[in-house]
Amino acid sequence: MSECTHDCSSCSANCGERTDPQSFIEPLNPQSSVKKVIGVISGKGGVGKSLVTGMLATLFSRKGSKVAVMDADITGPSIPKMFGVGGRAKGTSEGILPAESRDKIKIMSVNLLLENPSDPVIWRGPVIAGVVKQFWTDVIWGDIDYMFVDMPPGTGDVPLTVFQSIPLDGVVIVSSPQDLVSMIVNKAVAMAEMMNIPILGVVENMSYVECPDCGKQIFLYGNSHIDSVCEENGIPLLGRIPISPDITHCCDMGLIEEFTGDFLDYAAEAIK
Repeated sequence: MSECTHDCSSCSANCGERTDPQSFIEPLNPQSSVKKVIGVISGKGGVGKSLVTGMLATLFSRKGSKVAVMDADITGPSIPKMFGVGGRAKGTSEGILPAESRDKIKIMSVNLLLENPSDPVIWRGPVIAGVVKQFWTDVIWGDIDYMFVDMPPGTGDVPLTVFQSIPLDGVVIVSSPQDLVSMIVNKAVAMAEMMNIPILGVVENMSYVECPDCGKQIFLYGNSHIDSVCEENGIPLLGRIPISPDITHCCDMGLIEEFTGDFLDYAAEAIK
């Protein structure tokens, strides 16, 4: 037998390196312990993944859990503003220190690394994917019960990197009530199933508007199809979030931790 040159492209042997399943999971920072990692995903952008991420993190923090948020949406980061966190992240020789919100939720986002948060991130896919990996391997998260990962939209490089590099315990899919909801959910479901990640359920954002006078629910986008879509895919509906000026105000003012409402209480119980 000839000596192995480690160049599989010119070799026909069925050795262990070629046949054994290869794990791409990156090691967590040695000074960190994360018990559960939950991804928040969607098949397209603009449906409210960051909002759902922030609300879920807040709910778990209120219940006494140690919570972290990884903002993996590198080109469209909004988590720091939502939590009222600013400034530059600091670090030591052992890693990067995450920022902390008012309620001690630990946060890492590319906006905390830029000189100016409004600067666009004009990076190619491999560079963006590398930054996401570093958020897992180089950030000193400490002792965390639940980490929520705000995923970028779609099924491209960065979502794939998160699925392959970070040990997700499950994903929550975020959708909206328009007719294209089935496409949004089906794309996210298909990707999660291909990557063998458990699907915890679906949250519908912008579900309705509540009349401030009589409390009647007004469905701006017509009747929702989310129940039938969830039934078709065999996954539960975890909650519906209305279009609410109060929620918008909390996000815009960096006060997401002060939102009120029981829209995601069932989602939080399902995740637990």
